[in-house]
Amino acid sequence: MIRRVFWLGVGIAAGVALNRKVKQTAHAVTPAGIANNVGDAMRELAGAIGAFGADVRAGMVEREDELADAVERRSGVTPGARARRANG
Repeated sequence: MIRRVFWLGVGIAAGVALNRKVKQTAHAVTPAGIANNVGDAMRELAGAIGAFGADVRAGMVEREDELADAVERRSGVTPGARARRANG
């Protein structure tokens, strides 16, 4: 008797879990589910593009400073953009 109740409980739990998974999968292929997935992907892409842009700008500033140092070392002249950034 206990054995049958145990397996009945296991079957009910498996049925509930399977039912939830089927509902989630069915929602994912509806227009609303697809729109949610696309929206999430677009937000993730926008974040990645923003981070890439920030990295590029930081690299540009770093390289500009390196070049300005080289110009100053070789010629003794402080480039204008660097002097403005140091004062501003």
